[in-house]
Amino acid sequence: MENIFKEKLKILRKEKRVGQVELAKELGVSKGTISLWENGLREPTMSSLIRIAKYFDVSVDFLIGTTED
Repeated sequence: MENIFKEKLKILRKEKRVGQVELAKELGVSKGTISLWENGLREPTMSSLIRIAKYFDVSVDFLIGTTED
């Protein structure tokens, strides 16, 4: 999951033109957590995945690479 997730998170964040700090505030996590996710050093919890999916208006399946939409 992590390799696909980290790439999708980076792409979605850049497409929305939101920085790591702003995204962290929106999701209720630290900027360091966003960095760890984007570098593939940590995987998000299910509750974090759901918050990320809602924030970017995508599915959890999309985030983890089990579907393309």
